Amino acid sequence: QVQLVESGGDLVQAGGSLRLSCVVSGSIRTINTMGWYRQAPGKQRELVADITRSGGTNYADSVRGRFAISRDNAKNTVYLQMNSLKPDDTAVYYCNIEGVDRWYRPLNYWGQGTQVTVSS
Repeated sequence: QVQLVESGGDLVQAGGSLRLSCVVSGSIRTINTMGWYRQAPGKQRELVADITRSGGTNYADSVRGRFAISRDNAKNTVYLQMNSLKPDDTAVYYCNIEGVDRWYRPLNYWGQGTQVTVSS
């Protein structure tokens, strides 16, 4: 059993900042990629940013330069620092991990989501 617990979502004014966290626990041998996705009302879920175990990052064009993803492998935690927030960033943000469990079986899990609302 694997659990992802997200935190940090809130209501913030445009131009403000938030930091999301996602803590992973359970039967995991290795977490390879950790990522943040978001889903706004009436839209499909989209990748915001992801990060490999070695620290390689990938960002959506809409957030590059404003958001920064990082991870602490010792704590099985991934962060998303969001700066210069815009109303278009309003969405439910989901944490996602890909890796292998203690029996080397591939795994892919999602968090429950945390709401980010940016007011204009």
